Amino acid sequence: MQPTTQLQVETAEETAALRHWLSRLRSYFIWDPLIWTYTIILGSLSLLSSVFDRSGRVQHRFAQLWSRMILGTIGSRVTVTGLDAIETSRAHVYVVNHLSALDIPLLYVYLPFQFRILAKRELFRYPFMGWHLRRSGQIPVDLENPKKSIRSLNRAVEALKNGMPLVIFPEGGRSEDGQLQPFMGGAFFAAIKAQIDVVPMAISGTYETLKMNTWHIKPRPLRLTVDRPVSTEGLTVRDTETLTAQVRQIVSKLIEANAAVHSQVANQPADEPGR
Repeated sequence: MQPTTQLQVETAEETAALRHWLSRLRSYFIWDPLIWTYTIILGSLSLLSSVFDRSGRVQHRFAQLWSRMILGTIGSRVTVTGLDAIETSRAHVYVVNHLSALDIPLLYVYLPFQFRILAKRELFRYPFMGWHLRRSGQIPVDLENPKKSIRSLNRAVEALKNGMPLVIFPEGGRSEDGQLQPFMGGAFFAAIKAQIDVVPMAISGTYETLKMNTWHIKPRPLRLTVDRPVSTEGLTVRDTETLTAQVRQIVSKLIEANAAVHSQVANQPADEPGR
């Protein structure tokens, strides 16, 4: 094997820099404008549809269409594992880590049922976004202090008892460094009150694809891994902290397993199947 020359190193660096800037230009002048166009048009139609359908079901379908268009535009390959073992006809509280703005489109496309999101109350104060969240039946909650959001959490409990699944990002916001953050207890409080199982899930790849505070989209393979439901039968609200820690540990292990799969695929020789 011949040693790498200085010229080869410089050529490789120049090629990498060129690819980086071409990727940025593609994001800024093609993908980002397309995504904003989808968002404005479909968001307006979705908000208009709420005048005729107050259940939020039509808006959910608009969200699914919007999400498919976004993922189709950036072309990331998505792998979903474990969901086929979940009885999705029943209501569950789906708990998932939050890495990127792409997490929500991923969930809307690959969770094959109607659901509502427990979202932090601050989001409901923004014009247009807040209107859309409220009209589509999403539930505002103070994620840090369940006792301060008893009314909202009671709405969540009622929705669960009526058969509507809930999705929650218990970290309270996107991770700035890609690492799993502490979990807040609101979703687990609601699950215990409703005596509904919690389904731990883990997303990987979206952080590398679209980090926080950037418009540069760098497509990577994405994974959604779903674990077995965690029962809340017999638990009381005093067990909220214990349940929160238990589910966080499961999500952490799923993330580690996803990282191992990504590493294995990245190191797979080109002549092996799957490349």
